[in-house]
Amino acid sequence: MPHTDGTVSITVNGEHKRVAAGLTLAQLAGELGLIPEKVAVERNMEVVPRSTLAEVVVDDGDDIEIVHFVGGGDVAMPIDADTWTVAGRTFRSRLIVGTGKYKDFAQNAAAVEASGAEIVTVAVRRVNIADRNAPMLTDYIDPRRVTYLPNTAGCFDAESAIRTLRLAREAGGWTLVKLEVLGEARTLYPNMRETLKATEVLVREGFEPMVYCVDDPIAAKQLEEAGAVAIMPLGAPIGSGLGIQNRVTIRLIVEGATVPVLVDAGVGTASDAAAAMELGCDGVLMNTAIAEAKDPLLMARAMRAGVEAGRLAYRAGRMGQRRYADPSSPLAGLI
Repeated sequence: MPHTDGTVSITVNGEHKRVAAGLTLAQLAGELGLIPEKVAVERNMEVVPRSTLAEVVVDDGDDIEIVHFVGGGDVAMPIDADTWTVAGRTFRSRLIVGTGKYKDFAQNAAAVEASGAEIVTVAVRRVNIADRNAPMLTDYIDPRRVTYLPNTAGCFDAESAIRTLRLAREAGGWTLVKLEVLGEARTLYPNMRETLKATEVLVREGFEPMVYCVDDPIAAKQLEEAGAVAIMPLGAPIGSGLGIQNRVTIRLIVEGATVPVLVDAGVGTASDAAAAMELGCDGVLMNTAIAEAKDPLLMARAMRAGVEAGRLAYRAGRMGQRRYADPSSPLAGLI
């Protein structure tokens, strides 16, 4: 049956996705950028006649395979085909970047371009009524080209977070949002009781919250059950640059989730981003690591490469770890 937000969870070509309830197979193919007339679809191990794709509706738990003809003999897989989907929206880049701490909007925009990010987080703040000509972020980063993800940075209780996102929806019509409810100013760790409360209210009001949380598999599952469209566990405290401190719990969250999981907070350099992706995360969100680098644009490029490399390594499947050496060259026939 559909989730409380009107979506269903399905698997498409091995990837977990959450799509709108009532979506037909033809509409699903269209959302994936495919032409229904040029693909074959299998649903729960049974081939669906192409003539019925516009009639068959996907159900919660469906396992769907979509295939088409490609040139034989070439096993290379284009990176841009490895997309991910959140709340029915599909993206190529698995790197999300913030819009704080840059020296100016121009540098911020250049960093976003260098990173290849298709989503940026934006804070909701009061308009500067004293200077109507003050530059605005939208003058530099076009929300028609880059998806804005309003967040609740600086909120320490559910009420203020909900209020902030209601204003964000009114200002720009956004329903896909990032929710974070902090517990205290020193650690900026999330207050999970208030976070869960805010998630439940926002989902009832039609929001699609991507939720910042502790790296706790139980808390992550509770958020998903409450309707969170993505789980965003911290790798380390916000702005610390310490990298992922507990790979075990991040991996457990990934294994137990049916919605996207993105590491949020604590990434310091490209190897941290790669490590998150090698754990099977769908993406990584960062701000300080790029904005406070000595060369933000170069670091943005490095982070892009790190995310892509980590994702490729995860898909490739790393070799097993051994306690002792294992020679690459055969010992048989040794002179």
